[in-house]
Amino acid sequence: MSNGTWLEDPEANSQLQSTFKILGGLDIGDDESERRKIAHKIVGNSKFAKSSKRSRGGAKDKYLSYPIARTSDEKTGDTIRIKCVEYIPPETGGFGVDIVGVYKTDQKGNVSRIDDNNKIKNADGKEVSEREYYGLSEPGLKTNFTDANSRINQNLKTKYYIELPIPQEVNDSNSVTWGEDRMNAIEIATLSLAQQAMNMGGDENQQAQQARQSISALTNNITMGNLTDDTQSALRAALSGFAINQFGSNVSAKSVISRSTGQILNNNLELLFSGVNLRSFPFSFTFSPRGPKEADTVKAIIRSLKMSMAAKAGEFNGSAQGIFLKSPDLFQLDYLKDGTNHPFLNRFKLTALTGMSVNYTNAGTYASYNDGTPVNIRMNLTFKEINPIYHEDYLPGNGSGNGVGY
Repeated sequence: MSNGTWLEDPEANSQLQSTFKILGGLDIGDDESERRKIAHKIVGNSKFAKSSKRSRGGAKDKYLSYPIARTSDEKTGDTIRIKCVEYIPPETGGFGVDIVGVYKTDQKGNVSRIDDNNKIKNADGKEVSEREYYGLSEPGLKTNFTDANSRINQNLKTKYYIELPIPQEVNDSNSVTWGEDRMNAIEIATLSLAQQAMNMGGDENQQAQQARQSISALTNNITMGNLTDDTQSALRAALSGFAINQFGSNVSAKSVISRSTGQILNNNLELLFSGVNLRSFPFSFTFSPRGPKEADTVKAIIRSLKMSMAAKAGEFNGSAQGIFLKSPDLFQLDYLKDGTNHPFLNRFKLTALTGMSVNYTNAGTYASYNDGTPVNIRMNLTFKEINPIYHEDYLPGNGSGNGVGY
């Protein structure tokens, strides 16, 4: 069985395969060294092909690939690439909101509140408010939200790559949360009155007083269709709360209406959007090392993933070890076909490795080679995206690719 011409660097490998397609393939026999020479003439040395010293992450090379000897069939097979990147916290603590026009700062950097009632004089001797004197606009919010996916991609620090045969189970599942919501006509009416009171101006106390007066006028004079006077009186008493609160009862207004008229208020039940969900991706990989080099690669892959998903206790600040924990690394997943992004399968946002389990007896019983390497290993990984998927992510130029998108 001959080894295929394949380079570890995905960009170099993509250029190599494209060149072979243009040339219609090259008959260079089964000599791997000869294949490599021709590959390097076409593409140049892969920047990940040379072995480096064992890194702190446990990976011998920056690009780890299993199996390490690709056949002519395997070089064109679909694969999944796992890129480990360093987590970068948000500079603003994740809020992305600035308050403007509320505080002023003196020459010493002290902050004080703006009070429009205090008048001061400007250079021309004209009396102006503090807000006008300091050149401040009306109070407001300035937002600058950047999701973690965009923030980390802008300052991407790649640690290593892992490329594995595509799993047997490949699927994606998108979901959002919708919830039932109820609001009857009386609740809608009182809400409308409160909004109108807020639009009438005045301070908060005046607006609250106006809202209470409006709601009181509504409950004392409300009419509901062709109900009798007695029924309308019971309804008003139930809504105002006088009839039930004076006796210390816990009977609700809805109960009073139902007992008095045999009717209930229409709750206008509707399903409303209530939130987004994060996606999870479980993967299962099977390793059957075919030699010492491949065994070392499998060992490095498992060790690197274990180390990257673990929190850092003191790596970032030796003096604070044990007081703070730094976030684990993140992972960018990509389905590949012939070394380039897959033209059909789904794309991923940045993910965290939330679960990992390794079965060293996947053959059904414990069996190992002379050096102790298990004969068959099964590795289960669970990745979870750190940001939800939005409608805009599917628009052209937003990284969704030409396939099914996210």
